[in-house]
Amino acid sequence: MQDYLIGLNEKQYIAATHINGPLMIVAGAGSGKTKVLTTRIAHLMANGVDAFNILALTFTNKAAAEMRERIEKMLGGNEARNLYIGTFHSVFARILRAEAPRLGYPSNFSIYDSDDSKSVIKTIVKEMDLDEKHYKPNVVLSRISQAKNALIGPLEYAEDYYLQQEDIRANRTAITNIYKAYTARCFKNGAMDFDDLLLKMYELLHTFPEVLLKFQHKFRYVLIDEYQDTNPVQYQITKLLAAAHENICVVGDDAQSIYSFRGATIENILLFKKDYDDVKIVKLEQNYRSTKSILNVANTIIQNNKNQIPKDLWTDNADGEKINLVRTLTDNDEGKYVATTIQEQKLRNHFYNKDFAILYRTNAQSRAFEENLRRAGIAYKIYGGLSFYQRKEIKDFVAYLRVISNTRDEEALKRIINYPIRGIGKTTTEKLLTASNEGGFTFWESLTRAQEFGLKGHTLEVIQNFITMMRYFQSLLKENNAYEVAMQVGKHTNLVKELFSDKSTEGLARYENIQELLNSIKEWVDQQENLAQIDEDGTLLENTDTETAKNAMSLGTYLQQITLLTDADKNEEDSDVVKLMTIHAAKGLEFPIIFVGGLEESIFPSGMSINTREELEEERRLFYVAITRAKQKLWLTYANTRYRFGNLVQNDPSRFIEEMPESFINRSSAGNSFNANNYSNGFQQRNSNFGNNTSEAIERKYGPPPTKKVNTRPSALPSQPPSIAKVIEHTPQPDFTPSDTSNLVEGDKVEHLKFGFGTVIKMEGAAHNRIATVHFNLNGEKKIMLNYAKLRILES
Repeated sequence: MQDYLIGLNEKQYIAATHINGPLMIVAGAGSGKTKVLTTRIAHLMANGVDAFNILALTFTNKAAAEMRERIEKMLGGNEARNLYIGTFHSVFARILRAEAPRLGYPSNFSIYDSDDSKSVIKTIVKEMDLDEKHYKPNVVLSRISQAKNALIGPLEYAEDYYLQQEDIRANRTAITNIYKAYTARCFKNGAMDFDDLLLKMYELLHTFPEVLLKFQHKFRYVLIDEYQDTNPVQYQITKLLAAAHENICVVGDDAQSIYSFRGATIENILLFKKDYDDVKIVKLEQNYRSTKSILNVANTIIQNNKNQIPKDLWTDNADGEKINLVRTLTDNDEGKYVATTIQEQKLRNHFYNKDFAILYRTNAQSRAFEENLRRAGIAYKIYGGLSFYQRKEIKDFVAYLRVISNTRDEEALKRIINYPIRGIGKTTTEKLLTASNEGGFTFWESLTRAQEFGLKGHTLEVIQNFITMMRYFQSLLKENNAYEVAMQVGKHTNLVKELFSDKSTEGLARYENIQELLNSIKEWVDQQENLAQIDEDGTLLENTDTETAKNAMSLGTYLQQITLLTDADKNEEDSDVVKLMTIHAAKGLEFPIIFVGGLEESIFPSGMSINTREELEEERRLFYVAITRAKQKLWLTYANTRYRFGNLVQNDPSRFIEEMPESFINRSSAGNSFNANNYSNGFQQRNSNFGNNTSEAIERKYGPPPTKKVNTRPSALPSQPPSIAKVIEHTPQPDFTPSDTSNLVEGDKVEHLKFGFGTVIKMEGAAHNRIATVHFNLNGEKKIMLNYAKLRILES
């Protein structure tokens, strides 16, 4: 047996050693799918398959790099560098660089990120004199993206009856024209957006049979990771590529299909065996990640889905602790409980911050967790926050590099035309843009013809100086790598000098970010030199040709690489911080301890995703993904009330709670505001689903009410009346005038329009969202949101 096959279990071995014919590997969570995929590639190479004939497609650059590194360790040598391993977007961008002229695009086309695309759409909406609030760029872009991923171009969109009816119902009938104009504008700018990298790849293969034949014979073996996340256009491309040899291997888990909002369709994996009659199906069901308790809960939950490939995860790992299901009264109590539990686990069991992750359904839920982590002094980081490459100073610098590579890039050119300020004002810019749009030529061309459009004097001189500078940068491209060009940009544009001159804290941070960008470009060039097999003295190793080596380190190659980075590619593992993220962002990750918050109806499952069985089953798969991120311990939390859209909302427990097996659940409640009445009454709201409405049944299902805490309030204050007591209306004085409550503190005496006179006993919340707990003489304790309440502060 080959060394690289040692350690595989029986099912893994079968999948890894399969060579010819279609193969579907159904890989449950934590079952070692990356190990199997990389071992299979190594096995193909060890059995005589040329690395140049293997295509492996992933969804993150990080996964692709990990696979390549593992294969190199398995086989030794440099042959793994010849593999086509990468994301769908990066591999197809690489192919399109060479083939794009067939489609009318330049080989150095720009790749627009979502900000660029939204800017183009915003411009088009303005030009069409449409309501910018109604045709919001993100809404329009989402609609266009969905169409592209379904292989629907502008012409097909205009002719599709159902799409047109949907736009009519949404009162956005102009989307057809915006889509058409957006496509034309991107083409004029020599740019493709992320979705175009897929759509244009399909067009290339579908329109040019000779190109399809070339790549069918080049990629004799096709492997696709996370197949359940593919959309229709990805499905069609891979089906075309694999049609000649049918040596296609897909790896995925239908139970983790959670990206329908991006156009992914679970049918791709569910119906794979219908596309290939002789497909071999291997199920990887042994989990190496989680405890038995965690897996038993996950298995029980997902069994409620009807549309799935049957499988049953199992593990040799320890039984582990029961899953902790914790009910709190408010979302602030939920955040406080999680922060306190993290502190306790660190002290008792010597965990580090980086061992914890807090997952939630929507980004809005992070506030309560963040505030309480800050109060507790626990370091944390929002995963998927602002990317380094999305910072203004970085986008400004990169915009210069984009224009140098592709002068047709209108979005980048608009960004730098007067930055740093050089005297090309808004009026001049708009005049040249209008001329270019009306004349059907590029913004850059309008700059070179500025004199024809009536520009003269100082303005014309400044424009000509700008053009001369940019042409100088372009002259460097042929003989200089990306770092050398970038250094010249920093030197001659005064961009770095301007940031250096800003001695404010923000200015210093921006300057340091530019230095970090230049450092990263240098590091990238050095890595590319190694990958291109260039010796220290500049000698090319083996059979690498000079042109290939130069292209590997070129500015265009660098720009493509940073544009296609995803949040999952960020290297954040070394930071000792608690990670906060949405469940969608957590897919593919694992942590020793997981907290999943907001397990409430209308939040999880989302109120917008329970209208059909398909939507509800995806929400359940999302819950399954959340559970299976945990290795050792899992907490599920939910609140009886939380503020949503400025209102305090009463929430029902999630229906998913009812689906969990009782024998693996440890139920409890937490929060200083909790009392036995709230605890019982809250659950009785859903008693039609829970069966017997007696207190014994409630305790049997949800555990006993929390122990009542000793009242530490001053004895002068009467005890709080029951929460079910009727409000005793207060009649204020005719001259009642609300006070400024920005400086309200504990102990202040106040009057409320409805609840009467009382004393502030607790203050909490951020400065812009302060909440006062007030003990009213006649109505007991009430939480008052100061932004909305009308309180009069009484003189002491």
